[in-house]
Amino acid sequence: MTHRDDAPGDDHDAVAGGHGDAPGDDHDDVHPGTHRGDVPPHNRAATDGGVGERRPPEGAAENPAVRRLADWDADRLRRLADDHGTPLYVIDLDRVRQNAARLEAAFPDADRRYAVKAHSGNAVLETIRETELDAECASAGEVKRALDAGFSGAEIQYTAVNPPSEDLDFVVDAWQEEPEITITAGAEDTVDRLRERGYDGRLCIRVNPGVGAGHHEKVRVGADAKFGVPYDRAEEIVADAADDFEVVGIHAHAGSGISGDDLQNHRELVRRMGDLARAVIADGTEIEFVDVGGGFGVPYREDEPPLDLDAVAAATREALGEVDAQLAVEPGRYLVADAGVLLTRINTVKNAPETTLVGVDAGMTTLLRPAMYDAYHALRSLAPDAPDRTVEPATVTGPICESSDVFCEDRPLPAPARDDLLAIGNAGAYGYEMASTYNTRPRPAEVALSGDDSRLARRRETLSDLTALEAR
Repeated sequence: MTHRDDAPGDDHDAVAGGHGDAPGDDHDDVHPGTHRGDVPPHNRAATDGGVGERRPPEGAAENPAVRRLADWDADRLRRLADDHGTPLYVIDLDRVRQNAARLEAAFPDADRRYAVKAHSGNAVLETIRETELDAECASAGEVKRALDAGFSGAEIQYTAVNPPSEDLDFVVDAWQEEPEITITAGAEDTVDRLRERGYDGRLCIRVNPGVGAGHHEKVRVGADAKFGVPYDRAEEIVADAADDFEVVGIHAHAGSGISGDDLQNHRELVRRMGDLARAVIADGTEIEFVDVGGGFGVPYREDEPPLDLDAVAAATREALGEVDAQLAVEPGRYLVADAGVLLTRINTVKNAPETTLVGVDAGMTTLLRPAMYDAYHALRSLAPDAPDRTVEPATVTGPICESSDVFCEDRPLPAPARDDLLAIGNAGAYGYEMASTYNTRPRPAEVALSGDDSRLARRRETLSDLTALEAR
């Protein structure tokens, strides 16, 4: 059901930030801290890789580069929590559209793809498709979600990472109906397995250029990482594959949690991919695109500046150099992170010697990133009288039986009380996607916003759902 909501109007509730957790990020971030510059071009239909006219999409001038947690309308969030319960994910589709418009302005003549793993919900995918981005999928399940959301095979790229046989079978079957789908292989035996299945369609080779970056060892993609064929053998592997497939591109990704200080690593990756593309083309394989991955980050801390996407685009274009193939980028987090918040209620409050322990109904099964990566997410008290309360250090924890189930430690918060509503920022990327049912806890509901309307995008799981697959 779709509901009408009041127009946004922030009431300046308190935002907690600046203390506690170490910054963390994962999957696809190049972080703020770069300088402005020119940008490379983009047009989905373009094939010459040339520079196009910089023409911002309609409405881009009113499109802020970052949406802070304080910018969300507290009254509206409180109503949503009252209507749907907590924990509750809220995703603002208008913000997804704004982020897509900003990406188009920075990369007007690149192939723009959305990394579906960031948020694979149907409401988001339909919105992404409407903005004319393609879908980059990491599993057969994500391919099915993209097809169900209306993407054609020509708009889908499946990146096979150590793929199960069932994944390859599904995607090859889908190719029979959608012959323009592209499969990206990151290992020679994956190419062999595609041959065995009779696949001779569009193929991209994922390469490990030996360049890694990221804040955490779990997200770095370096010389010995599992992603991609060795750089020094990539030219040979492409040539061999060209005998049996339509080789249309090469692909690489440096890692995640990449800060402004790591932009040089991004430049080096793109430079190596440009060199490889020129060598492959000189060998006679006329590839269509050079995919340099994602990595466009968002500021998780309230005092971080937004990413200068134009500067990243300029650095990418300069590092790639002249090549007779289209630049391709595939951000995920950049498009959806600040479009989402997680709402959670306080269950318990108890005093400890040096802090106040606050127990909420969301946990690491709801939002895993703080426990897995020590990731920082801003917290905001949505209590109506929060601005009038005394601010004190609080450690916010979830209900899961793990000591790592902690959202923040010693974070300044307005004095908490049971049943207070809290908002957790930048929850639109890798939030619901990484949720689990550990401790036999149902996954939360999700509400999608568009203008003044709201609708239930995913219903809350029930205890019966959790046992529905069990044989008895």
